[in-house]
Amino acid sequence: MQIALISDIHGNLPALKAVLAELKAEGVDQVVCLGDVALFGPQPRQVLGLLRELACPVVMGNTDAWALSPRPIEVRDEDSHRFYEIELWGVRQLSPSDLDYVRSFQPTVEMPLGGGMKLLCYHGSPRSNTDAILSTTPDGELQPMLSGCQATVMAGGHTHAQMLRRFGEMTLINPGSAGLPIEPAPSTGRMRYPPWVEYAVVAYQAGDLRIEFRRTPFDGTALVQTAFASGMPHTEWWGKGWTGE
Repeated sequence: MQIALISDIHGNLPALKAVLAELKAEGVDQVVCLGDVALFGPQPRQVLGLLRELACPVVMGNTDAWALSPRPIEVRDEDSHRFYEIELWGVRQLSPSDLDYVRSFQPTVEMPLGGGMKLLCYHGSPRSNTDAILSTTPDGELQPMLSGCQATVMAGGHTHAQMLRRFGEMTLINPGSAGLPIEPAPSTGRMRYPPWVEYAVVAYQAGDLRIEFRRTPFDGTALVQTAFASGMPHTEWWGKGWTGE
């Protein structure tokens, strides 16, 4: 059994196509999406359409839930205002059918791995899709996020950072972001979006459990060009994140 975990696609169609092509060539048994599918990228409808064709389980991310009930956010600075307007634009691209599909997303997804082992998937934590589980989150803060849940592997997204850590008898992982990975730019130190897809594969065979973290490249230049042609607001500011400027 091989299960691929993708998360935080954020309207990035070239990245989603790149990872799905790789997974199809490998012949994985199942794909699970950990949420935050459509918003903050130039192709929200197209990403939802491709994911719907895949017919894989999808977890409800915080931006997915927001798309179903958009509301003003606290504007702390100019960047947060840009985030809000880009995400609101994304919601306005979605059809009633798209929104019905988003409503089908689940708070958690549980899957057997074999040998009595199981995988529990969520977005932020099983408690809330806005919780952030990091490698540095103290055990005392982590305990209430996972209260009442038990699985061999616990998998969530939300932080856009690949992670593996132990908590009791459980292994906690984050596959990273399939559409909006984040790292410091080498030249400036400012945060940028590197042109690769992050994901993970959980595999179980003959008593052996294996977890692999992966990256695969995609055409970031084409993504930025698509954004400029899409009508998405603040595209010049958004595109600088992909160049590290």
